Amino acid sequence: MRRFPSWWLVPSIALAACGGSDDRAADAPAADSAAATAEQPSGPQAIVAVLYQTPKDTARFEKYYREKHLPLLNAGKEEIGFQQSELTRFVSTLDGKRPTLYRQAELYFSSLDDAQKGMATAAFKRVGDDFKNFDTRGLIGMLALETGDAGTVPCPALVTVIYNTPKDTAAFERHYNATHLPLVTEGQQEIGFRRADFTRFESNLDGSPPARHRQAELCFSSMDALKKGTATAAFKKVGDDLPKFATGGLTALIGEQQ
Repeated sequence: MRRFPSWWLVPSIALAACGGSDDRAADAPAADSAAATAEQPSGPQAIVAVLYQTPKDTARFEKYYREKHLPLLNAGKEEIGFQQSELTRFVSTLDGKRPTLYRQAELYFSSLDDAQKGMATAAFKRVGDDFKNFDTRGLIGMLALETGDAGTVPCPALVTVIYNTPKDTAAFERHYNATHLPLVTEGQQEIGFRRADFTRFESNLDGSPPARHRQAELCFSSMDALKKGTATAAFKKVGDDLPKFATGGLTALIGEQQ
């Protein structure tokens, strides 16, 4: 795999319950057995994801992010080759506490090869070099693959679950695909989410083993719909299943896309 600059991995983010050995190299990512999306077109298949820790000065971060960093990113879109971007600001943990991460930026590419080519461009390097100008507390950059069908329904409010590397990735994947995702799919109508995105992290952006294992996002039409959905029995059933396979720990957050 192509190697990228070391600034893409700043290992200062400590998510809940880190730990466990990394035995993921033994098998290729399996396609999720259920996509649980409101519509299922063919879509972007690779994602460059950047997770930001809460900065020391959020007002300064936001000003620079909006006025300088995002215009720099958008100016390089054609050269980098990403199809779309999704920007999320986390507002709380799932249980209503202060969020353990601040923001996420996701760049969508049509393939893993396109993502790797994009990350090798001068425009992508300029975006990475800009982090030092506003990111004061660290970030993690990872490359992910969609393991379900990508949806196109807007995602103004979302629940995201970021899984740490499990103790046994093969056991994780078996339960995740055979039991957990069917629970999510069966509960869709009651929970009320409009789209679900499932991804598996392939590497950090410098080519080293990924700092996290998987991510799942449930998209809702509004924050009110999210609050109602997360209070349902179906959502509780999904949550009660997590300890049965997420042996490396996880972080669950509520976010708004902006």
